Amino acid sequence: MTIINRYLTLQVLIGLVVATAVILPAFSFLDLLEQLGKVGTGTYRVQDALLDTSFLLPRRFIQLAPFIALLGTVFALGRLAVNLELTALRVAGLSPTRISLAPLGVGLALLLFIAVLEQFVAPYLQQKAFSNQAAALGKTTELGKGLGIWTRDEQNILRIGEMQGDKRAENIELMHFDRNGFLVTYTHAKYAIVIDDNLWELNDVITKTFTGERVESANASSILWKSFVNPEDISTLNKSPESLSPTELFQHVSFLRDTGQEADAYSMALWRKMGGALTTIAMLLFSIPFVLSSARTGLGRKMVLAALMGVGIYLVDQIIANTGLRLNFNPLLTALIPGLVLITMASLWLRRFF
Repeated sequence: MTIINRYLTLQVLIGLVVATAVILPAFSFLDLLEQLGKVGTGTYRVQDALLDTSFLLPRRFIQLAPFIALLGTVFALGRLAVNLELTALRVAGLSPTRISLAPLGVGLALLLFIAVLEQFVAPYLQQKAFSNQAAALGKTTELGKGLGIWTRDEQNILRIGEMQGDKRAENIELMHFDRNGFLVTYTHAKYAIVIDDNLWELNDVITKTFTGERVESANASSILWKSFVNPEDISTLNKSPESLSPTELFQHVSFLRDTGQEADAYSMALWRKMGGALTTIAMLLFSIPFVLSSARTGLGRKMVLAALMGVGIYLVDQIIANTGLRLNFNPLLTALIPGLVLITMASLWLRRFF
């Protein structure tokens, strides 16, 4: 049985490699076309487009992992079915349960690989691609040049024109409100030096104090300000939720909630990473009865049907996520329920062969 398990595992691995080699370049080509459309703007060149596209490969692989898992496993088991190897294994007494162990084992290894990519590789490279592109196109932030970075807590609104690394911020505006929501002070600083996470030195400062109908203005060369936001949180505000690692998302969701800000978009992104893992498991489970129930169907037709099913599931998942975010549904339930439903459906279909 060990030899059979190794053989099945090898076939599934080959199937995943083939599926990756077909699907990933196709979607990366679409990314490249999008990047090439920006060539000629600012200092953005063709080599920049190629480099940024390569940086996006890990993220695209993670996004396509359920699709790759489905097509790769169908390709592997479909080849065995067409060559009557699955039939021979069944006649030899190998149950569908034993046959399914190989794809599931490979699937667990795939999920572990995706977790490593998600935490350590994909966020760094994706953010690198965005920063390279922003620098070449002359943009300061994703929001657009001149808009700056905005954040707040219960009684303060902070605007930073631009971050210069982690220790220097340019063009600072700070608005402090009282408990009733009335503006008390407005502070503008030409630049700030981050001394530590909780203490900033504001330089070339103008402070306006509002008392009734009077406005008092004061200038200072520098003042110390106890910040409610650290440099890591500020840098996170410049990044799309999808480009953050699970750890960064968890920390940023906590920060947004602690400061009374809307966190649904980041919370949805966090839970969708878990939902993607559930969908990948569901696709692996679907692939087994998909092949066993259509033993007489040619491999090409199996692949086409699997591709259509994968595309359909992907579109439905996107629709559910966007609808849930727009209608303020619970992010955890919105992100996890589709994967759980798919696993349940696949398990019920698989039970017919036990």
